[in-house]
Amino acid sequence: MDALPKETQSRETTIPAQAISYINQLFEIEKKLEVLSPQGRKEQRLIQEMPVLDAFWSWAEDASAGILPKSKLGEAFTYAFNQRKGLMNYLLDGNCAVSNNLAENCIRPFTIGRKNWLFSGSPKGAEASAGIYTLAETAKVNGLNPRKYIQYILSDIPGTAFQQYPEFLEDYMPWEPVIQKICR
Repeated sequence: MDALPKETQSRETTIPAQAISYINQLFEIEKKLEVLSPQGRKEQRLIQEMPVLDAFWSWAEDASAGILPKSKLGEAFTYAFNQRKGLMNYLLDGNCAVSNNLAENCIRPFTIGRKNWLFSGSPKGAEASAGIYTLAETAKVNGLNPRKYIQYILSDIPGTAFQQYPEFLEDYMPWEPVIQKICR
């Protein structure tokens, strides 16, 4: 996207736009494959997406010839070629996603929080913030209300002997049925 020219009349005919077109084709196929089992998705990816990927890599080899390596487009091609094997891995497992958007969305609060951690006051303050972030994100992933989960933990754990018996902490894990019931 960064390599798309801003001042040209027909952006869709540019090399970056052509690359984006191949990528969009993959996402369109993926959208249709969402309803399949992981095994079915793997099989259909090999049938439907592998030809698109083969065409993309062949096109990329031709299109990258003569592109300046330090240009945005040159860097994009270099990145793609260097990551080719890893980029193709999603074809091997129907449980894998075609993109890392889910992971990116999960870490977004941390990247935003990084600026705030500068003002934690001390390393211990930063550790406390990181601990609360961890609890909140773990609660979200397990379908809990983060506020209820953190309030419950902070109000209930101090009354336990968890330092003598660390196994008591198992009762406070977000997947425990009691926690699920209380903190939904």
